[in-house]
Amino acid sequence: EPLLLAELKPGRPHQFDWKSSCETWSVAFSPDGSWFAWSQGHCIVKLIPWPLEEQFIPKGFEAKSRSSKNETKGRGSPKEKTLDCGQIVWGLAFSPWPSPPSRRLWARHSPQVPDVSCLILATGLNDGQIKIWEVQTGLLLLNLSGHQDVVRDLSFTPSGSLILVSASRDKTLRIWDLNKHGKQIQVLSGHLQWVYCCSISPDCSMLCSAAGEKSVFLWSMRSYTLIRKLEGHQSSVVSCDFSPDSALLVTASYDTNVIMWDPYTGERLRSLHHTQVDPAMDDSDVHISSLRSVCFSPEGLYLATVADDRLLRIWALELKTPIAFAPMTNGLCCTFFPHGGVIATGTRDGHVQFWTAPRVLSSLKHLCRKALRSFLTTYQVLALPIPKKMKEFLTYRTF
Repeated sequence: EPLLLAELKPGRPHQFDWKSSCETWSVAFSPDGSWFAWSQGHCIVKLIPWPLEEQFIPKGFEAKSRSSKNETKGRGSPKEKTLDCGQIVWGLAFSPWPSPPSRRLWARHSPQVPDVSCLILATGLNDGQIKIWEVQTGLLLLNLSGHQDVVRDLSFTPSGSLILVSASRDKTLRIWDLNKHGKQIQVLSGHLQWVYCCSISPDCSMLCSAAGEKSVFLWSMRSYTLIRKLEGHQSSVVSCDFSPDSALLVTASYDTNVIMWDPYTGERLRSLHHTQVDPAMDDSDVHISSLRSVCFSPEGLYLATVADDRLLRIWALELKTPIAFAPMTNGLCCTFFPHGGVIATGTRDGHVQFWTAPRVLSSLKHLCRKALRSFLTTYQVLALPIPKKMKEFLTYRTF
């Protein structure tokens, strides 16, 4: 079973009603694994250097003990930062490291920012604003306006081009170019409900969006047009994620199912059903196993899911039942550490928990498949002059 490595708990500001606005709606690791961002509620985002200590913090650690630990760190070491966003924070996204031209643009835009590699954090807020922060200094760089309601999710293109996608309760997705000082370059319309989640494929060719609808939308990141709708869920889809090689897409729904798709063909490859584990719970409640979040592990062999039945589940790609469970109450989101071995989860009471995740040495077969699928579509694989069984393996028809 996953072990609880550490738990961070927010302080309780007296000027706020603790019962409202305290949810951890989003958690994120920076792509290089050096920072962890946590929307801890009450309009506050914590930026925490990773790892939390030289070694993993034992169970029972609380955030309030970090201040004394930070003071003992060497001069020049990164310090924990508190970003006051002024509004409830729903979405978080780190940028990849920008290219040298991008660094010069940032330096010119904000003279306080040194002309060095600039890691940034985007925060999506309750009032429809998106605030862009420089991680190393905690400076506010940009404020992006356009959405008319809550910005629920954010996603940067993994290529480092500083294109940002935002998903909102105003039923639209918006595309922003941070190299052009946050210019809005496209509005994607078509959803009839709040947009909960957006995910860009690692090869930067596709965008998936999930709203309070039974279908999910796949968009082209080149033309910003709708490619197809994926139909198969029986209730609202609330979370989606691409595999590291872009060959698979997973979607999670209130219908208690995760569906694994081939995003190129739209084919439904597998369903993972979240069955009732605790007999003490009332099976008549259809929402008891409603899903909140799904994410791929960095090597692409595992999935993590968080559901309302108070469980974090870990799934191996080739199996239809979970390989591990961990008890967690009121879970809302989950994400893997980019180098593997750790899962971070956020909860409705504002806590963040860090769990051990399976560490595995990928097989040579999987490494070859991952390398090939990073640049070959399903149709290109099917056109190769290779045996049928190899095609089935490369297209995830056999796991």
